[in-house]
Amino acid sequence: MLARQFLWQDGVTYNHGTGHGVGHFLSVHEGPAGISSRYQTPLEPGMVLSNEPGYYKEGAYGIRIENLLLVVESAVGGGGYLEFETLTLAPIELRLIAPALLTPAEREWLDQYHERVFREVGPRLQGEVRTWLQQATRRLPAADR
Repeated sequence: MLARQFLWQDGVTYNHGTGHGVGHFLSVHEGPAGISSRYQTPLEPGMVLSNEPGYYKEGAYGIRIENLLLVVESAVGGGGYLEFETLTLAPIELRLIAPALLTPAEREWLDQYHERVFREVGPRLQGEVRTWLQQATRRLPAADR
């Protein structure tokens, strides 16, 4: 529901689950847990799931960003809550984003995500590859804010 809310505001949705389990037998859509009504197993710390909301306009285009998430206990709310820790650290292609359509919170999320990608992956790279990653994870220009 949270992943779909922004599409619902425009009267559209996607016709697939938001995520599935990963890592036990290395199957593509692996249970027992996932982010979809087809999975009934409660999430537990240590589970790895995909997060892959997307939108496909028939005959025109498709948009999907897929990351892997680790289910962890949350420090928020006094215990008993879970949250996701992003495991996949790859840049999101900025040329495919219309910055004027992003809310301030979405811009901040993207900039923080890219800062983390460069902070954690950048030190492992050298030369042209490091330069490419630095450019790929740059902040959105101030003029677009």
